[in-house]
Amino acid sequence: MTAGRREAAPAPRVLVLADTDSRWKWGYLTAQQLFPAASPVGLLLASGREPSPRQLADTGVPARPTVVETVPDFVETDELEEADAIVLALPGGAVQAVLHGMARRWPAPGRRPLVITGYVGVVYEKQAEGLLMRAGSDVILANSPADADTFRDLLAGAGADASVVLPTVLPFLGPPDSVRPHEHRFTVTFAAQPGVPGTRAERELVVRRLVRHAALHPDREVLLKVRGRIGEQTTHPEDHPYQVLGARLDVPRPDNLQVVHGNMGEVLDRTDLLVTVSSTAAVEAMHRGIPTAILTDFGIKEKLGNHYFIGSGCLAAFNELDAGALPTADPGWAASHGLGSSDVAEQARQRAAQLLAHGVRPPLRPFYTMDNAAGMLPGLLGRYQLTGHGHALEADDDRLLDLQSAVRSLVGRAARTAYRQGVETVAPALRRLARL
Repeated sequence: MTAGRREAAPAPRVLVLADTDSRWKWGYLTAQQLFPAASPVGLLLASGREPSPRQLADTGVPARPTVVETVPDFVETDELEEADAIVLALPGGAVQAVLHGMARRWPAPGRRPLVITGYVGVVYEKQAEGLLMRAGSDVILANSPADADTFRDLLAGAGADASVVLPTVLPFLGPPDSVRPHEHRFTVTFAAQPGVPGTRAERELVVRRLVRHAALHPDREVLLKVRGRIGEQTTHPEDHPYQVLGARLDVPRPDNLQVVHGNMGEVLDRTDLLVTVSSTAAVEAMHRGIPTAILTDFGIKEKLGNHYFIGSGCLAAFNELDAGALPTADPGWAASHGLGSSDVAEQARQRAAQLLAHGVRPPLRPFYTMDNAAGMLPGLLGRYQLTGHGHALEADDDRLLDLQSAVRSLVGRAARTAYRQGVETVAPALRRLARL
């Protein structure tokens, strides 16, 4: 080696564990964002909702994950022994299960992977529940300064370690204000969500309003961007696919209205107005400087998630869009929600590198234990084939859990039947007798 020169540090070995296409995309891009020199290795936790090859291709991620059947399988995998860091791109319950499994595998201080988790997009529901399920990780990523403040307050208030919160930005946002010129007509894109709005009537209304908008503006191209094709699984279940509703409605579809699939970033490249109820695509559009409308037609409600955008200046109804409105994000709101800047991502990279340099780590300490959550933890971890203490369930334990689940299901159905009988049959009969 030439005097005065240092050998380049080897690239960190990073694992990503995900369970759906959107989480796989977030996890892989997050790993690249935090560790630019790494070539992340992906694992897909079998859940019955595995994405199709087309869905994985639409994420734009070049790598392909391999399937791992259970959390115990993941905890015992050889790749985990060699990893420097893992990104858990999973829902809260699965994160809690992995933390318990890893805490059992590494019960004493020593070399183990840095455990990182976070959220795929906008966090608008179950904030405390989801956050405490992730508590015990080495790093919990927050997608904006506003989220970071909320997370720290919640963790500290619950007696958990608030120092693990690391502000960053969603890894797929790209450069701010990156609107690209395109050759298409003025394009309006509706970013669909599988479960918001949820009812058939509400979703039919969306289709009718898109048809109306396309008819009112024949000079525009209107795109209905759906998450997946019929039969494909998505992160959230979809009971009433827009494609099916559109085919059933007795409304002629204008030529300038199309249903499209594919990578959201590529669709935004040709979008001049993004419309949605509360999709994470909205923050991507705002970050790029694309006019964005957060629909209020179904109200502003926590269950819809559009309350997250209060103060953004982008709340609007279909009537306003038909009249030509082009809402743009308030700069102050955008800055507090991590949009329009790349400085936060660089700070996160530096902090991740510092954490990775620590050779010896303390044991993982999940927030929930058999001491503080004995009524919840066995059932939660049992769904991921673990005991309440993080050990893999034996076959007999599996059968017992199945039996308990079946009994709970039968009791629940019986209770619901009794309730319906009481409301629909007994109560009216008693009221009739009272009138005699």
